[in-house]
Amino acid sequence: MLQKQSVWQDIVTKLTVCLIYALLYSVALNFFWQPGHIYAGGLTGISQIIVTLIDKAETINLPFSIIYYLLNIPMILLAWFKISHKFVIFTVIAVTFASIATSVVPNMVLIKDPIICAIFGGVINGYSLGLALKHGISTGGMDALVVTLRQWTGQTVGLISMVLNGMIILAAGFLFGWPYAFYSLVSIFVSGKVTDLVYVKHRKVQVMVITQKPEEVITALQKELTRGITVLPQAYGAYKNATQTVLITVITFYEMEILDEIMKKVDPKAFVSVSQDIMILSEFKEKDIV
Repeated sequence: MLQKQSVWQDIVTKLTVCLIYALLYSVALNFFWQPGHIYAGGLTGISQIIVTLIDKAETINLPFSIIYYLLNIPMILLAWFKISHKFVIFTVIAVTFASIATSVVPNMVLIKDPIICAIFGGVINGYSLGLALKHGISTGGMDALVVTLRQWTGQTVGLISMVLNGMIILAAGFLFGWPYAFYSLVSIFVSGKVTDLVYVKHRKVQVMVITQKPEEVITALQKELTRGITVLPQAYGAYKNATQTVLITVITFYEMEILDEIMKKVDPKAFVSVSQDIMILSEFKEKDIV
């Protein structure tokens, strides 16, 4: 009974956080980014560019909320197949709330100074994003694409995000003027820093797996996560007087869902321990040490 109550409390909390995130996100967009002609990173920036191009063409009238939601659909499908179903459920809710909020919250010009719009929009969006991540909620956008590209290329999440956002900024500058690209870069930088203050978006965790199926687990982890694994064979368990293997690896927060799915399929009886707030000290690159 207590477990069911805890589950419902967690669902209500996450729904509340999704709503708060959506409202803050729409305030950042409609009060600061749009009036200041600031282009955000990720799918928000892409949606803004598309809306601007449509407005200039004067052909059809598609609001930002619809374009943003449509762009999120392939990303949600990617997360469904590449990350986990549980991960996607609240992503859909967060994206739906955000799309509705951007159409409901009115566009209001508080100030036209682009620097102020960039900073305040970045602060509000960064806080909303950090709040969502702190409660284990993905807000959609290109998170699933970044995680997938990291698995394919072995590059760091930070580098991939920087390249994708850089392409958006360059597109905005080329199409609408380089001052807009500069202001947009300021907003993305501020948003990222505030997100880190609230919750480190791509923080790393150390995972220790104690298993009797080391080969199967290692193969699955390396295939899905592209991570290095330290193997401690012949570990002795005092409780059952059995010999097992200890596997140690380092993954990002978003990959926790992938790890959970892997362990459920390969070895549901394995003992998995996760250590947060770790620090890696090494001269090697991330792909070499993890």
